[in-house]
Amino acid sequence: MKFDAVLIEPRIREMTEKGFWHGKTVNDYFAACLAAGPDKLALTSISVPSGDRRDLTWAELDRLADRAAVGLSRLGVVKDDVVSCQLPNGWQFVATYLGCARLGAVFNPVMHIFRERELSFMLKHGETKVFVIPKLFRGFDHEQMVDGMLPDLPHLSHVLVSGGEGARDLEGLLFDPALDDEPELAQIVSRSLPGANDVCQLIYTSGTTGEPKGVMHTANTMYSNLVPYADRLHLGADDVILMASPMAHQTGFMYGLLMPIQLQARTVVMDLWDKTIAARVVAEEGVTFTMASTPFLMDLAAAVEEAKSDCSSLRIFLCAGTAIPGPVVERAQSVLGAKIVSAWGMTENGAVTLTSPEDPDDRSINSDGLPLAGMELQVRRADGSEAGAGEEGELFVRGCSNFGGYLKRPQWNNVDAEGWFDTGDIARKDAEGYIRICGRSKDIIIRGAENIPVVEVESVLFKHPAISTVAIVGYPDERLGERACAFVVLRPGQSFSFEDMQAFLKEHHFSRNYWPERLEICDALPSTASGKIQKFALRKILSDELKG
Repeated sequence: MKFDAVLIEPRIREMTEKGFWHGKTVNDYFAACLAAGPDKLALTSISVPSGDRRDLTWAELDRLADRAAVGLSRLGVVKDDVVSCQLPNGWQFVATYLGCARLGAVFNPVMHIFRERELSFMLKHGETKVFVIPKLFRGFDHEQMVDGMLPDLPHLSHVLVSGGEGARDLEGLLFDPALDDEPELAQIVSRSLPGANDVCQLIYTSGTTGEPKGVMHTANTMYSNLVPYADRLHLGADDVILMASPMAHQTGFMYGLLMPIQLQARTVVMDLWDKTIAARVVAEEGVTFTMASTPFLMDLAAAVEEAKSDCSSLRIFLCAGTAIPGPVVERAQSVLGAKIVSAWGMTENGAVTLTSPEDPDDRSINSDGLPLAGMELQVRRADGSEAGAGEEGELFVRGCSNFGGYLKRPQWNNVDAEGWFDTGDIARKDAEGYIRICGRSKDIIIRGAENIPVVEVESVLFKHPAISTVAIVGYPDERLGERACAFVVLRPGQSFSFEDMQAFLKEHHFSRNYWPERLEICDALPSTASGKIQKFALRKILSDELKG
């Protein structure tokens, strides 16, 4: 696979000279963990449905990573091949990724909620060579789904199934102890180790283009974010990090997989969110840090309050994805005793801004923090000039953790000649430099920290024979931040129900998370003289209704 990460080369000299790009990969950081304490506990993997638990030291995780590298090599995986992984959080996910890193393979984490429609595009566009999936997860048969997709995936050579059988048995092919006897392990690994400026991660994000965009990252772009992030939060080797957000999402991947290795810290991962189990894990494992969206924070506080758990070890809960309501912060801090830190970021550049533990509590309520070292922000007016303090405008970002570009779509990179990336967000900056995200200039709904691909969902609904016009907009939700509402104008004599909409989206293999949770049938939609639908007017209708 040839990667067109055109945004990397122009920054190498400057970012290296300024000390933001350290030239280290996950293999370098893992080697340091192994040297410092091979018998130190590195990973605790908890399966909520089964109750299974597995504890691994750095030495044990090293052996699993070597086995994965050997197993993948025997399947023909070489440097720059793409390995896609739809596994839930667990030791198999971590070890598979580390095995890929030792081969220089590019790791493509995909969310477990994705179905045929999303996956068929991603796997084909990314030229996936190996796809790693669970047999069953949350009652869904992933193997059966993939079997139906195979005729349309010419690059896919192997499907590995956790809990599978025979030629697809993930555990047998990648984690068999017999793989320890591979005599050429050193040669397999040494001939393909990636450099810090090589693409090592391909991760898809939904936006306004009508198709997912393949974000390319290198070790330098990701670790240049993780190092100052950990410094801002005073995290170190003695911390215990809980990660219940999916590792297939950038939050889980960067801050639950990569960062603990950088810190030589222990991670506890959960494959499903269960607030009662999470509260028990925090108390029993001495968790000191976690990062998730607002619903997780609300749930954890409720569970701790109900069970009267001792969660005094938890120092920081970093909350990102949407603004944190003041009452939620106040209650969480009272119940958990932890500092609630707010942050803003994107798949394209990780967490760009965050408050610090030393900030007053209201900073997390009223702002999304200050930029991390190596990142610059500009808030611009419509004419391109820089906005003044407190003035809303379009948010642009430039710096070390910005991505390498969108795979095969450089025309969508949204980076100007000076290196400024158009985030698509509306923000304001106060006199001290703190940012507050106010909205989005692009047509995106963020539900529970997940982007809903509005254009793609609308385009499918347009195909329904009963629908003349459709527009999907977000409306506020206390738990998830936003939910989606579909406004529909029907063709003469037609009918269309909420159940019809759900059935149609299911028929077109959309993830349930992308289905609008509300349907409004209208005679007409507000529009401009040129016919463009005024979505702000639809949002106001919903907002006024909620207030009323």
